[in-house]
Amino acid sequence: MRAAWYDRQGPAHEVLQIGDIERPVPGPGEALVRVHASGVNPSDCNGRAGRFGRKMGFPRVVPHNDGAGVLAEVGPGVEPALIGRRVWMHNAARGGAMGSAAEYIALDVRLLAELPDDCDFTVGASLGIPAQTAHLCLLRDGPIDGSTVLVTGGAGAVGFYAIQIAKWAGARVIATVSSERKARDAALAGADLVLNYRSDDVAEAVLGFTDGRGVDRIVEVDFGANLPTTLRVLADNAVVSMYSSVGVPEPRVPALGLMFKGATVRFVQLGLSPLQLRQAAQRGVVDWLKSGRARHRIAISVPLERIAEAHDLVESGDRLGTVVVTP
Repeated sequence: MRAAWYDRQGPAHEVLQIGDIERPVPGPGEALVRVHASGVNPSDCNGRAGRFGRKMGFPRVVPHNDGAGVLAEVGPGVEPALIGRRVWMHNAARGGAMGSAAEYIALDVRLLAELPDDCDFTVGASLGIPAQTAHLCLLRDGPIDGSTVLVTGGAGAVGFYAIQIAKWAGARVIATVSSERKARDAALAGADLVLNYRSDDVAEAVLGFTDGRGVDRIVEVDFGANLPTTLRVLADNAVVSMYSSVGVPEPRVPALGLMFKGATVRFVQLGLSPLQLRQAAQRGVVDWLKSGRARHRIAISVPLERIAEAHDLVESGDRLGTVVVTP
């Protein structure tokens, strides 16, 4: 089968290769998926580049954790009736050498979820890390109906889905962005209030919007950089779910200030979350998809031969929406 891989870490155009490798055979509890679309996430690029101290765990790595396709074959212990089902996946490459940047992938069936018939495969490839992370940040600590949620980076991959899932779950949503273009995307996703953190006093605006009460949940894209604002806008017993802190990776944490708010801070890493939490997020995302309210953004879809270009686009940060490779 055709696949892309790297056998050393470095820039995309220097290390990514394309060719033929052996097609996998599904083992016990696994299914073979014919991959129609493979989503590219920043974490995939970081692994390929060796950022944040990440090392190669295998001599050859086929990248990408997210993807979508059709079940082509099942291994022992898996119901044969599943063959032909449309699915999306997550965590495909974590702990292994075989990601979704290939024509086929064999995966634990628990990492697969139903892809509704009205969802394109490119949409399915955009769901794994972004949508499940958003769901986990929002709903791990219980229902949010009637709550107020702050989504920082509301035009990002996680943020765009977090706004929508929060609205679907019954919350009011405030989103922060850094430009007019991104403000339009956050508004399109359904945010009730969109703030430009470069020009607006976010804390004052949030407190005004909530009559001084503050927010019940924060979906946080830059925990360290936003801590001063976070402390001002938290309602009592609020939950901060952070999934990134690139701007200030080692912040000084105001422990007493957070304690006096009764705050919970969760450090969310989808791939390390317990399987039952990830499966709950899968089910929640599917329910949201079936509601008919979901909006998606595909920045670009390119054939496997242009995978290096796809990685470069993700790393540039100059795109709104998912970058997809079609094996």
